[in-house]
Amino acid sequence: MDKCTVNRLECFEDTIRSAQMPADERSRFSRYCDFIYYPSSITPGLTLAMRICKPEQPGYILATTHGWHMTIPAFEEYSRPCSSYLYVEVDMRGRAYSQGQQDCNGWELYDVIDAIEYVKKHYAEYILDPDVVYFDAGSGGGGNAMAIACKFPDYFSHVSALCGISDYALWYDNDSVGEFRDEMDIWIGPRSNDTAYRARSGASLVQNLCSPMCIVHGETDFRVPSEHSRRFIAAAEAAGNGDLIRYWQIPGVGTNAHWGNATPEQLACIEQFCEEGRCANRIPVDIPRKGKMLAGGYLITKKFSVILKNLDAIAEVTYDLDSGLLQVSGAEVVHAAFHS
Repeated sequence: MDKCTVNRLECFEDTIRSAQMPADERSRFSRYCDFIYYPSSITPGLTLAMRICKPEQPGYILATTHGWHMTIPAFEEYSRPCSSYLYVEVDMRGRAYSQGQQDCNGWELYDVIDAIEYVKKHYAEYILDPDVVYFDAGSGGGGNAMAIACKFPDYFSHVSALCGISDYALWYDNDSVGEFRDEMDIWIGPRSNDTAYRARSGASLVQNLCSPMCIVHGETDFRVPSEHSRRFIAAAEAAGNGDLIRYWQIPGVGTNAHWGNATPEQLACIEQFCEEGRCANRIPVDIPRKGKMLAGGYLITKKFSVILKNLDAIAEVTYDLDSGLLQVSGAEVVHAAFHS
């Protein structure tokens, strides 16, 4: 694998912790890599960061987030393109370069959408089709992938979730070492608030899934057990949309590092597996004309948006695009409307 591919997989390993570096909030530009500061549209006054790796020729947008303990790579002037995609690496709020407070699949997922919309506007010459957008991330980012596919169910043409966390309550309960609990206590809140943990977990919201997905997990992964992927898939199958998911569980792979014991050939196959999923899905996704979905803090589609008063809440959303029906039950709402 080339340098860029190795770095992409390494950026999902939570065994590597990022140092907290002061952000100078100064955008930087080069031929193949830019480092951009951009504003949050959901949190006024908040400045966020992303790194953009530009292709030689126009390509599709591929967005990603980093691992749980980590941040995006620093700006670097590459001598060649890293990818055929316009690769958007989003620094989660409250990390090394972005302002704000970490909130584990709360508004930090909206920050990803803000980054992509910024790129659509300012990097149009590098984009083949702005309506075809992909998301690919692992570990903590894999948890982001499972949730963002369900909170923005028609935004991505394909989503790849590698060694992802699908159920944060399960992850909390099984964290016998306490390596992740301390952050969850702050980023989500007390474990006794079960609804807050479900509102951030892809497995709880998977009935919303409309985007095709590739999911990859090492069978013996210690830090994010493969049960998380299997639980997400089982919930999708129960909801009737399991056929949207391609799953590869890699036998004997996974130690304290997600890809421990993996061969170079297996690592290359992870890339190929996800790329095959993207290549098979080059069209925008649409939600059904009517149905029921769950808002975990919020639910954003091309046709309507629902924002709850509390990110820790879950509400049922009943809609009919033809009749104009949009009903929300189970939690207090601050916004629910069709888009004009």
